[in-house]
Amino acid sequence: MTAKDELWETAVDQHGYVTARDARALGIADPTLRMLVARGQIVRAAHGVYRFPQLPETPYDPYMLAVLWTGTDGACLSHDTALASYDVCDINPDKIHVTVPAARRIRRRGGERYVVHRADLADDQLAWWHRIKTVTLRAAIDQCITTGVPGYLLRQALARASERGMLATGQAEALAERLERRDAG
Repeated sequence: MTAKDELWETAVDQHGYVTARDARALGIADPTLRMLVARGQIVRAAHGVYRFPQLPETPYDPYMLAVLWTGTDGACLSHDTALASYDVCDINPDKIHVTVPAARRIRRRGGERYVVHRADLADDQLAWWHRIKTVTLRAAIDQCITTGVPGYLLRQALARASERGMLATGQAEALAERLERRDAG
């Protein structure tokens, strides 16, 4: 199996993207990545992130790129972006929100389109959305309460999520109480 074939298998699961870290995990050296770029087999999408142009683009590509751009396995979509992904309210973030582990510092270019949050998330706060690691709906609403997303959007999200059975009754009630305390204070 060639280096391109090995990377392809990873790219298929990541919306066409692979990282230099993925390549190293497969035993593929940096000069081989540069050769694949020079031959047009992959294109550089961001620092340490490459894309197979042969794979069709999807509406989810920018979100996968955002998570991979961080350069850490612990990264996920979060806050406003995660809330939008669950389609429970009319929120429309102008940047993609990602969360990385609290100790992680990102010093790479290309983050102008992203809002990077730092937090150590528990496994029960994580889910998957179109094969992209994302916080759960409960965690997204909780994050948005903390960051000051307008109350009408959060009430809309809580109502729709409850109607659709996306939150347990106790979870929805606890989040609604927290939102009311925030808005009252």
